[in-house]
Amino acid sequence: MKHDVTIELAGGKQIKFETGRIAKQASGAAFTTSGDNAVLATAVASPDPKEGIDFFPLTVEYREFTYAGGRIPVVHQARRPSFREGNPDVGQIDRPIRPLFPEAFRNENAGCAFVYSADKENDPDVLGINGASCALALSDIPFHGPVGAVRIGYIDGAYIVNPTYSERWSACLTLWSSAQGRHRDGRVRR
Repeated sequence: MKHDVTIELAGGKQIKFETGRIAKQASGAAFTTSGDNAVLATAVASPDPKEGIDFFPLTVEYREFTYAGGRIPVVHQARRPSFREGNPDVGQIDRPIRPLFPEAFRNENAGCAFVYSADKENDPDVLGINGASCALALSDIPFHGPVGAVRIGYIDGAYIVNPTYSERWSACLTLWSSAQGRHRDGRVRR
């Protein structure tokens, strides 16, 4: 069953989460859009724990392809190029979600975020963490989330939520932050 939720951000921007339309075989999937950016995030886990390991086997993948930015490469290239210089660090997705799994959970997990469409002004990486968190929350994987992420820019004495590429060039501070919901006493866990 298809379900849509739209979140209003400060400054008139929106993030839309859509589930139930694509990636139905994944444990959880969310198609996240903001403006002309679109990211599909999925989460899957093996049903059985992996024996003989003392770590949490989590694989996170974030991919941006040139077709997302509207360019189709003509020449075969050995690596898949991104539509912009330098892919974001997958740690932006891994770091906020890894501590939210149970301590003794040893099932192999994979979280993937693929950029399907990207405009030339807004960065889709924020959609990657928000979509991955949504996919995990929808799945049957034990996850003590969700997590929300935002990029803040300080420009001309004002804070801008998810600034565009051009706004980030003129910002004197650009900050990436992710947090898990509020505790009863009002504190925000970071």
